[in-house]
Formats: sequence, C-alpha cells, structure tokens
Amino acid sequence: MSVLQGDWEAVDDRRCELGEGARFLGDQGFVLVDLLDGRLYSTSGQPRAGMRLEHHLDVPLGAVAPSGDGWIAAAGEGVAVLSDDGPRWLAEPAAGRSVPMRMNDGVADPAGRFWAGAMPYDDVPGAGFLLRVDRDGSVDVVLEGLTIPNGPAISPDGRRLYLSDTPTGRIRVHALDPQTGELGAASDFAHVEDGGPDGMTVDAEGCLWSAIWGAGRLHRYAPDGTLVEQIPVPVRQPTSIALSDAAPYRVIVTSATHGLDEPADHDGRVITAPVAVAGLRACSFG
Repeated sequence: MSVLQGDWEAVDDRRCELGEGARFLGDQGFVLVDLLDGRLYSTSGQPRAGMRLEHHLDVPLGAVAPSGDGWIAAAGEGVAVLSDDGPRWLAEPAAGRSVPMRMNDGVADPAGRFWAGAMPYDDVPGAGFLLRVDRDGSVDVVLEGLTIPNGPAISPDGRRLYLSDTPTGRIRVHALDPQTGELGAASDFAHVEDGGPDGMTVDAEGCLWSAIWGAGRLHRYAPDGTLVEQIPVPVRQPTSIALSDAAPYRVIVTSATHGLDEPADHDGRVITAPVAVAGLRACSFG
C-alpha cells in the first residue's frame, strides 16, 4: 500500500529556478528556499496556501535550520546566521578554492550541530565537501572528495548521517557520534541508476526519502537500504522533501526549472499531497 494518500497540488503558482531545502517546523509550517535567487520562503504547505518571503540574500541560499529567533544558513561560500539585521558570517570555507564553489544543502542534527555541503559551479568531480558547524559556531570541513553533496539527513536517534552525491547516483550512510559529532567511515546505502539522488528527509518510521532529480519520482527506503516505494511526482526535477508530524500528514516537494527549455505545468513549483506517515520536525542549531 502506498504512503501517498491523494493527488499532488501546487502550494503556490510561482516557479523556483532551483527550489531546495524544504523543512518542517511544527506550528510554523514549512520553509524552503529558491537557492540561486537567495530567497527563503515559509508556507503552511496546504494546497494553494501561497508562500511568504522571509529573507532575501544577495548570494545563493542553500538551506536553513532554526537558530534562536533566526536561522543558520548554508549560503554563498559559507555559513551565516540570519536575523532581521542581515547575515552574520561564521566562516566561508568554499572561498579561495581552486574552482568557483557555492554552498548547497544543509541540516541540523538532534545535538544542535549544522551540517552542510559545498559544490563546484561546474560540477568538477571530487571538488565538493561536507562541513560541520558545532554549537559554539566553529566550522570544520569533515569530508572531501565529493562532487554535489546533497540532502544530508539524520536518523531519528541522531546516530546516522545520510549523504547523497547526486552525479554519482550514490547515497551513503555514516555512523555519527551524537556526543562528539565525529563521523564513521561511509557505507553504501543505495544507488540510483535513473536520475540523481537530491534532497532527503527521514520520516517517523526511520525510513529515508530521496528526491530523484531528473526522474520525476521520490524513493522511500527502509533503514536497511531496501527500496520500499517509488512515488511519482508531476515535476521532472524534484529537489527536496519535508513531511509534517501531525495528522492529517502532508508532504511538500520542491522542484526546479533550472536547465529545462520547456517547463511543464508544475516544474519549479512547490507541490503537496496527503500521506499516511508522519515526518519529523527540523532540529535547531545551537
């Protein structure tokens, strides 16, 4: 039986060039970004509910996590804290590299750390990396040799970190020490042949959801890596996923028009549908 319980509908008529970073915040609804345009939006996630602009940066904005009264953000060439006064930069480790780079997806873990990936603009193999921001604001690059790191997602117990490298089709899993933030060696979790694994989230049952860029579908994996379900979506380039945690449960999916000569009806839109499984609220940084 499918976890999908109804039809897909648009949350808003506007199209994102590169929608990303969908997260569920509880009573505050969902947030997401239009990455290349540097815009952070909030929405209830209901059909035709619309989206509200929360922040607009003059650099790409990959993802956010709640932090006090504001946000921590993977943006531009590094990590910033966002408030009404603007961004306060913690570090810019993607600056000064051998190729031009920008930040991409990111997520907070239950211990209050923030994890984010950086990617090269021209997809140079192995030029990307994953960083960790500890609760004191210190920033460390913890994994190198990636290309387009995407969807860092954390298991409900905070002991596993999932990471996709979109062009390779690979999703890997690392043991995560909740106390120290140290990562264990990577293990293969899943491999996608048709399309590339993009943004990810973990539901309340511990299953991993992955948006499959270029293939118009979502994958739902059991914690052991078994592909439980493939869920078609009416967008060619789904990019990120978020699930609500209270019944009636809903999922939202961001998408992109980037690179499409003739976008179809829902390409670039945020879409939503009812589902039979609960999600998890986004963790906060700090």
